[in-house]
Amino acid sequence: MHQRIRDQLRVGHVAAIATLDRDNGDPYSALTVYATDHDGTPILLLTGLSDHLKNLDRDNRASLLIDAARDLEHPMTGPRLTVQGRVVASGEAHHRARYLARHPAAAQYADFGDFGVYLLQIERVHYVGGFGVAKWFARSDIRYDNANAAELLTAEVGIVAHMNEDHGDAVQLYVQKLLGLTGEGWQMTGIDPEGIDFRNCGEVARLIFESPISSAEDARKELIRLSQQAKKC
Repeated sequence: MHQRIRDQLRVGHVAAIATLDRDNGDPYSALTVYATDHDGTPILLLTGLSDHLKNLDRDNRASLLIDAARDLEHPMTGPRLTVQGRVVASGEAHHRARYLARHPAAAQYADFGDFGVYLLQIERVHYVGGFGVAKWFARSDIRYDNANAAELLTAEVGIVAHMNEDHGDAVQLYVQKLLGLTGEGWQMTGIDPEGIDFRNCGEVARLIFESPISSAEDARKELIRLSQQAKKC
């Protein structure tokens, strides 16, 4: 189940963010979009003009509600996550890069002085899988231990650029044949130890590896294997 929850966290990109009102402590929620780091930590781009960041400056506790049920006939039967933690600023270039790859339109305003990149450092997660399926998980249950995957993180930007620029046909095959999705113009936006993220306009998708990878060479072998698999479909 831990893997399933992390997969849902990674494949999502839109969430409701809840903070505590700086004036009276009441709950306040707003819409946001997010990406995830290689370990599954949510990455946010927030503006100081927003009420939720003003609230976080006073009390950095927050939660994200991520659901995969909005398109169902009976949404309450679908899975959703509530991710609780504390929001902290990040100065890491790869956090910004992963966010902008996931949400390229944000590049139009990401350099404005009032915007910054933040992480929601997970403390616990509440998973609801439908009626009668609900459980709390600790950070250690959900976070992926990527201590041995530093090489992959360093190589990620180059791998993504190479695949999009030189192997766009393979990217389309992954999405269309292995994920069963339609449309042209899919782009790879990220690769982490557990899978690949894709985007086509406002639609996102994720392809999960059979087993985790940790290096650029692992990625090369897995991408070749997936391409061969897709051609057989």
